[in-house]
Amino acid sequence: MAQRTNLGPLSWTGWAYFASALLLAVGGMQIVAGLAGIFNADFYGTAESSLVAFGYTAWGWINLVLGVVAVLAAVGALLGMAWSRVIGTVTAVLVMVAAVAFMTAFPLWSLVTVVAAGFTLFALTMHAADMNA
Repeated sequence: MAQRTNLGPLSWTGWAYFASALLLAVGGMQIVAGLAGIFNADFYGTAESSLVAFGYTAWGWINLVLGVVAVLAAVGALLGMAWSRVIGTVTAVLVMVAAVAFMTAFPLWSLVTVVAAGFTLFALTMHAADMNA
């Protein structure tokens, strides 16, 4: 029978770095999507066929704010701040909801964002107690 080695809390610090990198990527995608909506409201087409309840300029500001919050949470996670995982988790959920609402307007971008945010959620919540150490 093979002996199981317990590497301890330090074995899970890679998840913290992975979550931070993904959160930076998700935040960057949200910032790009936000800036596209703010500076060129017609870039994504018309809003009649999407779940977006308001214009793309307002949607751009929402995406921009979500992106900035995600980037700040990623920096906090890199610095080992416990609050950043909570903020990052909430932000990743909001990003997923926003991407689903945006799905009919820009499906590929939304799909990539949902997948990245899903992996971010997994990485932020996987062995969270071990990451504190």
